[in-house]
Amino acid sequence: MTVITPTGEKPDAYGAAETIEEALAMDGVPLLPLALAPAYSEKRPEARFALLVANDTPVDEIAPFFGQAETIAVAFPAFADGRGFSLAKRLRRDGYEGTLRARGPLIADQFADALACGFDEVDLPETMANRQPVQQWLEAKDSMSVHYQTGYGEDRSILQQRLAARR
Repeated sequence: MTVITPTGEKPDAYGAAETIEEALAMDGVPLLPLALAPAYSEKRPEARFALLVANDTPVDEIAPFFGQAETIAVAFPAFADGRGFSLAKRLRRDGYEGTLRARGPLIADQFADALACGFDEVDLPETMANRQPVQQWLEAKDSMSVHYQTGYGEDRSILQQRLAARR
């Protein structure tokens, strides 16, 4: 997998764990499926971890781990499935302050949207990263300067800008 941030590519700091035994045996910080988080948290209450969640997971199932999960990776099964963007916005709205990672076959054109929804980085399969190199992602990040939706990113929407200009 290739991890892309707004400033470029970075090494992946997490090792994926499929079982609780694998997670407990790791030297570094494990990337845990949500199903393993309660057991890991019980066995290592002070340990930090990264959490992998499906894009349709209710926030109330993730929220108990906000304090221990330094990263929450939201799985995107396909680039056309945008539920992960909504989940990222809900996680931020509900107070998650750690790193949010979009994980799966996104495309560079979605990078600006991912960042605006609250993601900090994207974790791509190598097949996608080979088709769209990091430089293409960085260029796509700045390709949209205005948007129609309110509450999208930090800037005012086109409608809000027009209303302000009339005053």
